[in-house]
Amino acid sequence: MLRDFLVWLQTELGKGPGEYPMSWSEALLGSLNFWGLLEGTHLLALMLFAGTIFVVDLRLLGVTFRRTPVSVLSQKVLPLTVFGFAIVIITGLALFYAKPLVYYHNIWFRAKLVFIAIALLNILLFHGRVQRNIAAWDTLAKPPTAARISAVASLSAWIIVITLGRFIAYDWYECGKPIPAWANVLQECAASEHGAASLAEVAQ
Repeated sequence: MLRDFLVWLQTELGKGPGEYPMSWSEALLGSLNFWGLLEGTHLLALMLFAGTIFVVDLRLLGVTFRRTPVSVLSQKVLPLTVFGFAIVIITGLALFYAKPLVYYHNIWFRAKLVFIAIALLNILLFHGRVQRNIAAWDTLAKPPTAARISAVASLSAWIIVITLGRFIAYDWYECGKPIPAWANVLQECAASEHGAASLAEVAQ
């Protein structure tokens, strides 16, 4: 059902009359200048978003800004984090909209979504539990273990998200190519327009 929706989104939505009508998705992908601007904006916003998060995480680990209270640092960078996150979401959705089926059958994109969920869950846990008693450790050069664990989880998750996002551009596990059976399953290659080709079958 989800794939059917993505097929409609990519090939039918916004398609007008004419000899060679294009959907809005196809038109977006075909507009090279706007696509480049969109991708560049996404990367710059990601740098702002991740950079401000890393500043707070490194403070929680006691690596940087040791004399600055965590709450003060967090309040200073939070507007930038929120702004960066908003632009990342908007541009990310637009990039996905340009070729939803490609991303849907991409193992790196699927893994990226998993780690984004982990990172967001970590944020919820930090603000819901760890930060609850921040008054007791706000000015400490090295916050308590729970805060440091949350910082490590945050740094790890977002670095993995960024790395997986970079891997999306490579076709190492593209559907239709001879790839391991597990990759075919995880990407649902059998349902893709390129089909599934297993390394084991090619070897035979």
